[in-house]
Amino acid sequence: MADAVSVPNKRSPVKPSGVGSAAAQRRKEMAVMVGKERREALMRSKRLCRMGVGSEEKKVSGEDDDIMMDEEISLLEQQTLEAVEALKQAVSFQGKGVLLKRVNALRDLRRILSKSEYPPVEVVLSNGGVPVLVQCLLFGSPDEQLLEAAWCLTNIAAGKLDDVKTLFPALPLLIAHIGDKSSPPVAEQCAWALGNIAAEGQDVRSIMLSQGALLPLAKLILSNKVSTVRTAAWALSNLLKGPDPSAATKLIKVDGVVDAILHHLTKGDEELATEVAWVVVYLTALSNVATSMLARSILPSLLVDRLVSSNCVSLLIPMLRSLGNLLAGDSYVVNDVLVPGHEIAANMIKAVTKCLKSENRALQKESAWVLSNLAAGPIEHKRLIVHSSEVMASLVHLLSAAPFDVRKETAYVLGNLCVVSTEDGQTNVILDHLILIVGRGVVAGFIALVRSPDTEAAMMGLQFLQLVLRGMPNNEGCKLVEEEDGIDAMERFQFHENDELRNMANMLVDKYFGADYGLEL
Repeated sequence: MADAVSVPNKRSPVKPSGVGSAAAQRRKEMAVMVGKERREALMRSKRLCRMGVGSEEKKVSGEDDDIMMDEEISLLEQQTLEAVEALKQAVSFQGKGVLLKRVNALRDLRRILSKSEYPPVEVVLSNGGVPVLVQCLLFGSPDEQLLEAAWCLTNIAAGKLDDVKTLFPALPLLIAHIGDKSSPPVAEQCAWALGNIAAEGQDVRSIMLSQGALLPLAKLILSNKVSTVRTAAWALSNLLKGPDPSAATKLIKVDGVVDAILHHLTKGDEELATEVAWVVVYLTALSNVATSMLARSILPSLLVDRLVSSNCVSLLIPMLRSLGNLLAGDSYVVNDVLVPGHEIAANMIKAVTKCLKSENRALQKESAWVLSNLAAGPIEHKRLIVHSSEVMASLVHLLSAAPFDVRKETAYVLGNLCVVSTEDGQTNVILDHLILIVGRGVVAGFIALVRSPDTEAAMMGLQFLQLVLRGMPNNEGCKLVEEEDGIDAMERFQFHENDELRNMANMLVDKYFGADYGLEL
């Protein structure tokens, strides 16, 4: 090993004094980013309910066979107005057949709100529909009425934030109806509505948590009914979204939740396992308590097994994220579970390699996230990666050819493979790893990061160039950097507004490419 260098052993974009705290911060940052990164994540935040929750993949009795997607807006709005007025009359009606009249009016409104991808929510709101729907949720109402009212509110909650705010008066009743005394269809539909509301942001989630939404939703994932667990898990993942860790810590302490999570991940189909895996993502991203508990369960082996066996992208993404969170958040997983030479370690490398070689950008990035955390650990784990020709070939390819965010995550892996932390907090070069990785032609890829407008990526590129310049024998590093126009890339920071980047780049240029550079001694 060469002398200590200033490159931090990074699992995080935050420059740490200790890797663990930085890793925890990055887990939280990535949790908050989940809903912003991919179209798939945005699509899963809110869901329009078009079929009933009472049966698996079956239409509720009386449902129209055709979903109207392209109906004229004006006609749909007129129908909505008429349905709202009819509901108001039904709710105020006190004569014979009042319950049937209310349910039919609710069903008519629900069908209209389920026809279009963009329901006419504004018409319902502007004509006083929400207070009437809330009235239909009152205790003592028949299940069919509760179900139809909750269904209407579910699709209204799939709208914009300003629309969702009008549903706050319904929160106490929606939360109450997911309790033990409710029928499973009603509880599931109310959970769906709460999941849509929770997707609106931290302020909304805080209100829901203060009103007690967490515990009854947690109890729903203990159910034996697949659709109920699936809906509850999805709603919980929306409710848990960061950055506040208190809800995640509270959830993991609910009796039976850990066992239920492990059961559903083991026995559940891919759709159910996907929803539960997203809950695990937020638990392990936000709560150290949850991370510690899950790390010491069978979860790591479950994640690896399903990563090996599945080719479902929507499942693999949260599985990878969860595994990366465990690696970043608890040393037990690295030191006592993923032990080099054990089958689970070999299977993990096999699974991550499969995902890394995928053409799917999200899988590539999540795989690199896992490897970056493994590579930030002990040297034995770095060797698991370095000694896999498939992994190394994929990483080198992605550094040069992948989209920017994947290249950036890949750079973390390659950088972490070249350094190791000592007991006194220093960071030393692993010379044989550095020579091997540089020999694969990665310098150009890191110089491209130096040239990027992203300050985090640029700093990562500069730090790797420092490793190359200082660590490569026989002054080979200077030659390689010069050949790839690295001097020019660094000189662009001469007057940069970022002090850290400017000072780092100027130091490297002055030290390794000063007035004496290239002179024969």
